[in-house]
Order: sequence, then C-alpha cells, then structure tokens
Amino acid sequence: MKKLVAYIAEALVDDTGSININEIEGNQTNIIELKVAKSDIGKVIGRQGRTADAIRTILNCAAAKVNKRYILQIIDE
Repeated sequence: MKKLVAYIAEALVDDTGSININEIEGNQTNIIELKVAKSDIGKVIGRQGRTADAIRTILNCAAAKVNKRYILQIIDE
C-alpha cells in the first residue's frame, strides 16, 4: 500500500524528494502517514479535501482486496 500512495503522491507534487511515507501496522488497522513539503500540501489535499478523499477511496478499495483496513494521514513538514 505504501507503493500505491507513493505513486499517487509523486504524480501530484512538484518536489518529489520531500515525500516521506511511514506505515504503522496495528492489529486490525494500518496507518499510512504521508509527509510532503508545505508548498505541496494543497495539491495533495485539494479543494475541500476532495483529492485527499479520492486517495483514501483508492486506498480503501485496494485494501479491501487483501482484507485489511488502512487510514491515510497527511502531514505537512
């Protein structure tokens, strides 16, 4: 799932070198933390959070295939 989020984030941001993805595994839920530069945070979140919601939807659909649950947290540096 980290690769999926990385692929989407690289397509959205200008400064691809500042992308940092951390995965925290839990018993039932895994958390993926996406860190991008301050100048790119708006591109990842989108207007009224629509882009972030779309990324979360894609992540949840991919996670359903492997019977897991993922939460995406977007963090600005």
